[in-house]
Amino acid sequence: MKALFLQYPACSTCQKAKKWLNENNIEFTNRLIVEDNPTTEELKAWISRSGLPLKKFFNTSGVIYKEMNLKDKLTGMTDDEQIALLASNGKLVKRPLLISDECVLVGFKPSEWEILK
Repeated sequence: MKALFLQYPACSTCQKAKKWLNENNIEFTNRLIVEDNPTTEELKAWISRSGLPLKKFFNTSGVIYKEMNLKDKLTGMTDDEQIALLASNGKLVKRPLLISDECVLVGFKPSEWEILK
């Protein structure tokens, strides 16, 4: 299976990640995270597979996250409520996301992405 690469084209980190994938000849399917939000079902599966805490999937530096004051609100929400919120707006999701048979990667750290080689 090709890796699924979820990104926002204006995001410089996403651009770096895409360049890294191309330079390392890693095949991927490109998906625009704002136009084609991850679904609740996808997010549940990815979060479970990633082994990461749910909070790592939030774009905590994003404008919408800050405008909605989610730093304070998330602690009072259930996991299902948080996942539904993530599924409601692609800009709330940390990017880029890379989903492959081997792993679920959140954000771009080249050292972590070496697993794809």
